[in-house]
Amino acid sequence: MQPKITPNHLGRGAVVYVRQSTLVQVMENTESQRRQYALAESARSLGFATVALIDDDLGRSGSGLVERPGFQKLVAQICAGSVGAVFCIEASRLARNGRDWHHLIDLCALAGTLVIDPDGTYDPRLVNDRLLLGLKGTMSEYELSLLRQRGIAARDAKALRGELQCSLPPGYCWNEIGQIEMDPDERVRGVIELLFAKFQELGSARQVLLWAQDQALQLPVARRNNRSACKLDWRPAAYHTVRQVLTHPAYAGAYVFGRTTQRTRVVDGRARKTTGHSKPMASWNVLLRDHHPGYINWEQYEANQKLIHENAHMQRRTDRKSARGGRALLTGLVRCGRCGRTMRVFYGSQSGHAHRYHCRGDDSHVGGWLCIGIGGVRIDRAVAAEIVAAVSVHAVEAAIQAADQSEKADAEIRQAVCRELEEARYEATMAARRYELVDPAKRLVARELETRWNTALERVAHLEERIAKHDVTSALRPKVDRTALISLARDLPATWNAPGTDMRTKQRITHILIREVILDLDETSNEAMVIIHWQGGRHTELRVSRVKTGRHTADRQPNALEAMRRLGGQWSDREVAVTMNRMHCKPPDGKAWTAVRVREMRERLGIAPFDPKARGEETISAEQAAARLGICVGSVHKLIREGILPATQLMFSAPWQIPTAALETDAVKAGAREIAARRPKFYKRFQEDKSIKLPGF
Repeated sequence: MQPKITPNHLGRGAVVYVRQSTLVQVMENTESQRRQYALAESARSLGFATVALIDDDLGRSGSGLVERPGFQKLVAQICAGSVGAVFCIEASRLARNGRDWHHLIDLCALAGTLVIDPDGTYDPRLVNDRLLLGLKGTMSEYELSLLRQRGIAARDAKALRGELQCSLPPGYCWNEIGQIEMDPDERVRGVIELLFAKFQELGSARQVLLWAQDQALQLPVARRNNRSACKLDWRPAAYHTVRQVLTHPAYAGAYVFGRTTQRTRVVDGRARKTTGHSKPMASWNVLLRDHHPGYINWEQYEANQKLIHENAHMQRRTDRKSARGGRALLTGLVRCGRCGRTMRVFYGSQSGHAHRYHCRGDDSHVGGWLCIGIGGVRIDRAVAAEIVAAVSVHAVEAAIQAADQSEKADAEIRQAVCRELEEARYEATMAARRYELVDPAKRLVARELETRWNTALERVAHLEERIAKHDVTSALRPKVDRTALISLARDLPATWNAPGTDMRTKQRITHILIREVILDLDETSNEAMVIIHWQGGRHTELRVSRVKTGRHTADRQPNALEAMRRLGGQWSDREVAVTMNRMHCKPPDGKAWTAVRVREMRERLGIAPFDPKARGEETISAEQAAARLGICVGSVHKLIREGILPATQLMFSAPWQIPTAALETDAVKAGAREIAARRPKFYKRFQEDKSIKLPGF
């Protein structure tokens, strides 16, 4: 027996600590595991009756940056005084950092615990043994740093040459001579190319995702990447899959390495390492352009990343934002000429209401100051006129290209489904071969293979049905009239201002041509100063006159004589007075109109007084219609705007004339029920108690 091992040590028992740094070592380096587990037999041969195994840290690094529950259990048992000796194959198994190692040796010295490895037995209470253990721990820590340094240097040197075979995204694979090439599978290449083409058309990763889901398009997802093979699974389109394809630089023909980094933070007094944190492009370890064939070029890749960056509206930054629909043409492009901040778009609550560009200034805290606000309708018209003038020369060429692209879109979708059908037929053929080769007597195997064959045939039938349905839909879809399209292109202003022109399309054209628009106000001339920064580097300065506060356009502010001749006798004198005051038709003395003033002027003009029976068809006002339908006046106006409730106006701001017979139509009743359903409790009380005043009266 060893002289350092006393009966006291034998009575407390021994602990064998087993650890390997990575899961790959656990799976492949099994000889090291056998040697470590064999230490239990060595402990028994030395006289330890009780031997405990701690192997909770298999696959965990001993660098101190990873949580090690097995090491914590070992420390707890040593502190409890129940461990007489700790067995390990070498010092590096216990710890690879000085803190854990020296802390363990201190505890062993206090508890009188021995440290035993194949080289000998060490008592931390003895000076020479403690010195030797300290050297072992220091060499273990240095060895880890040295091995890591050598491995990283060799890895980076190989990556700088573009020869390090790391995992590749779907659409690429390593060939036999260590070069990156496109996947030979036509279906994989076709889907990747289709995603990039759709992103060019739609300008949004989310819109590409919605399109792929609408077309039931399946995307390749890497299941296992290594040097020899890249196995793919075909799954329904998901956002992270689409974004990975659009943002990975490998698709632009670039070899990249070191796009992510590790971060170390202190948690509960110990260092913890996390991985997968993205780095900016300037900090990538390796970036080799034109390294292999790409689906797009590098310039297109940078433009795509810029567009995706602009699509992130929720991030607080001053960069321009992408177009997301709405009535404002310059959404995401407008910048304040006074403080330099990006201006926001504010829409009115009513449909068709004018929008405004607002700079909220320093609104990061309560009580922050506001900057400027400008009406957006006239600004948009002025900028749109400049855009039309700039692109009118190339309008016919763009129209021809749009017609070709429209005809090509359906063909690309059909081709992608046909490739999927071809692969499904191959899988069905393979399933049939497997079923034919099985011994019929092995019914358990035969039934499973038959089920797989039937599943493959069902998939083939489903894809054939999709192609047939696509062909029928394409045949029924109206063809693009190239002649009409070219004629519209020649008259570009009419095409731009046509009611059916999509606003999102206008915004995308604006974002392609314009870098940003600077807005400011000239208080002295009451004009908006507009500076357009074009993408080519040129600038255009415009001055747009603003509508003065409190004024109306000419069609909405007729003179008093015209208003009296059109309204007099059609409504009561009181209604005519209210309407003329609303239109700011002032009498010569500048005072407000009253029923007496209206009657006097009507009599001077020889206009007969109001007679409800002379109208012919019985009509009522909007207020009376609201009371009969049980809704508010605002809801009545909404029904009129939507064309559900027929009504007429003699002129702008005049009272509405609503036929009473229209209130009994099914469309009007359905519209009123839909409005009442939004506030059921309130309208129920109104039906029960007519004394309740509806909002809007």
